[in-house]
Amino acid sequence: MSDQFLSLAETRRSIYALGKEIPLSEDEVIHLIKQAVKQAPSAFNSQSSRILILLGNEHIKFWELTRTQLKKIVPEARFQATSDKLDSFSQAAGSVLFFEDQNVVHTLQQQFPSYADNFPVWSEHSTGIAQYAVWLALAEKGIGANLQHYNPLVDEEVRKQWSVPNSWTLRAQMNFGAILQPAGEKTYIDDNERFIIAQ
Repeated sequence: MSDQFLSLAETRRSIYALGKEIPLSEDEVIHLIKQAVKQAPSAFNSQSSRILILLGNEHIKFWELTRTQLKKIVPEARFQATSDKLDSFSQAAGSVLFFEDQNVVHTLQQQFPSYADNFPVWSEHSTGIAQYAVWLALAEKGIGANLQHYNPLVDEEVRKQWSVPNSWTLRAQMNFGAILQPAGEKTYIDDNERFIIAQ
């Protein structure tokens, strides 16, 4: 089992050339994402992660919304490259927007004041784990993904467009779709820089 997990972990890569034809129906991919997030651990079982799944035209709408916001801040001479990048995201099958519910964080801070400073940090851990869980679940089905961070630039527009509660804070955006071109070779830093072994 550990070999299977590590093999899956190696399969999960940042895939940027994505298409719309994935091997799951919309209902199946929604179920997969929900299950991955529900099984992701969180401190105190806080379950603070919140998810917005965008498919079809709603997925495209998000990237057009992002383009509009970026056009306000990216110099015109450099905007074409930015626009091309957003076009590639639009060509994917869908997007998963990851949020953390600050109401959950604040409630835990009140309930456990001695840990109050830690709960925002643990919330960030929770979203990272949820993102990784979804990414692995998609990879296991042969679906590629990449992770983006256009927050907080798009937060207010997302909130208005999809009636997102004020307590949800956007943390990341994941595009997913058919793998049209695999990722390149991955390199690793030396183990001696990364690990300390005491035995």
